[in-house]
Formats: sequence, structure tokens, C-alpha cells
Amino acid sequence: MRAFVFSDWKTFPTLEEIDVPEPGPGEVLLKVAGAGACHSDVAIFNEFESDITGFMAPPFVIGHESSGWVEALGPGVRGLEVGAPYLVYGPIGCGHCPACSRGQDTYCEHPGDVGYLGTGLGRNGGMAEYMTVPVRNLVGLGDADPVAAAPLADAGLTPYHAIKMALPRLAGGGKHAVVIGLGGLGLVAVQILAAITGAQVIATDLKPRAMARAREFGAVTVEGGPNQVHEIRALTGGRGADAVFDFVGAASTIELAQATVAQRGAMQIVGIAAGTVQWNFFATPYEATLTNSYWGTIEELHEVVALYQAGQITPDIERFTLDTAPEAYRRLRDGDLNARAVVIPHA
Repeated sequence: MRAFVFSDWKTFPTLEEIDVPEPGPGEVLLKVAGAGACHSDVAIFNEFESDITGFMAPPFVIGHESSGWVEALGPGVRGLEVGAPYLVYGPIGCGHCPACSRGQDTYCEHPGDVGYLGTGLGRNGGMAEYMTVPVRNLVGLGDADPVAAAPLADAGLTPYHAIKMALPRLAGGGKHAVVIGLGGLGLVAVQILAAITGAQVIATDLKPRAMARAREFGAVTVEGGPNQVHEIRALTGGRGADAVFDFVGAASTIELAQATVAQRGAMQIVGIAAGTVQWNFFATPYEATLTNSYWGTIEELHEVVALYQAGQITPDIERFTLDTAPEAYRRLRDGDLNARAVVIPHA
């Protein structure tokens, strides 16, 4: 089969012919419907000099946002219908530590027992015609389109987890939420906030098209620039936002979160631009929290799929074939995409 393989650090992945995998005990073979291209993939092959985790030794097939149809069942797997569509929960933990027991494989306490972080992250992922997946990591899609659903595995789950963490701050009337950065995750975050909270959503980005799309989802937008903080605070009546979600994570955007959060508000840093900021007692409103989060739980992915099936969230996608996967990643790397790139191996 054909697959988009990451072979070495600081090296662009290549299309290669590899064997169709065999599902092991407790696994299924999926015929891949769609695989989302994520900035995390670009960081792996374009930015990292080496394996900073110790669990992503190349080569492996990239792609951690995957969906597909059951092609074959491994030993011991029952109750799944061949041909049924599923979304893949990407993280894979040991399965027996407290974090894995609550479905949060992202925070597994024994990654050394596994040897990789997840599909497309040390283990072969979805940028291929077929992939194997532990049956526990499958989330049913029913009649929903599996191609359009593929980005939900990260671009949906990651903002959903961050928003759920901050939900107590957004309960009640008169609440405000700020979304910084309107890429694939930020635009889904606007939709999630509209679906599960009553907060006014204030969205900000440098791209006019992204802000126009956020307005279509019900957000009020503020353009980046010298008046950005003043305009955001004015929309909150001067007190600041109850929750600020930063989907960039650069020093400038974290500082924007600090400047626009309310007393007792929450700053959720989701983007991984590795920005560093200063903190002192008077620089942040009293009792405001600054938290980072990574991906989410498999239970939350079931909830994300339920929102998708109900039509409450819909990722903007641009479709590519496996032959054009290199183009998708080049455009992602160069900031030339206006939607989530989804590779369709069997197009």
C-alpha cells in the first residue's frame, strides 16, 4: 500500500510503498477514509532536531487525525461490523495507569511500556491506505461523513477538552470567552463555545478570512493591532473575559490573554508555539489561572462526535489525495491553507 512516511528529523516525509499491516490481538484494520494534516506533524519533521519525547523514533507513517471503515478484525475482537465508519482516538497509553483508566491516554504514566505516543506519533498513523487501531480507540460515526470528521480527532477534541476545563468559569449569564488564533482548532472552538455555553464569544486573528468565518459561527471579532486589548475589554464591559483560549501559544498571545482575562478568570494555553512570558503578582488579575492542556480523553471524543452528528460543529476542510499529501503539508508549513487539509487515500 502507499503511505506518507516520516523517515528522519529535519526531513520532509515521502510517499512510499509499504506492506498492508495485519491487525494484532485486540486491534482492527481500518481502510482509511480521511487523515487530517496538523501543525504538530510539521513540527515533527520540520522543527525538531531529534526525538524530544523518546517515543517517536522514525520511520513511521504520520497522521494522528484519522477516520476509516473497518476492513478486518484482529484476534479476540467482536461486536464490530466490517464496513462500519469510525473515528480514531489517537493517543495510546498503557491502559492500566490512573490516567489511562479515565480515558486520558495523553497523560499515561508508563509510556515506556508502550514504546510510542499514539497513531502517527511513533506508531504508524493515518496518512496511508490502511492502518491498524486498538479496538478501544474507535469512536463510532454512525451516518456521519467520516472524511469530514477526521479532524475532530485532534482539531475538535483538543479545544473541547480545554473548554470543558474552563466551563465552571462560563456558567451563568453575562459571561465572555475570548478565542485567540482562528486556525483549525480556533474555529472549531468558536463553534463548541456557541454549542455548549451561553457566553459571548470574542474571536481575534490577523487573517480577515478567518475572522469572517468566526462571525458566521456567531463570534464578535476584534482585529489584531494596538487597540486589540482595549477593544476586547470594552466588549466585556471593562472587566475582562471569564475564559481566554490561546490557540497560538506565542509570547505575544499569552500576554494578550493576561491583558484581557477577568479576575477569577481562566487562561487556557492550547497552542504549542512555546512562548515564554513574565509573571508577577500585579501583572495578572487576582485569582486568574494560567493552564496548558494537551489533547483530551476518549470519553470527550465521544462527546465531540455527538456534537458533530447533531450538526453543531463542522470543521472547515480542504480535500487532498494521497498523491497530493506533500502539497498539503507544504502549504500547511507555509501558512497557505484556509481550512484543515484532509488527505483521502482512496479518492
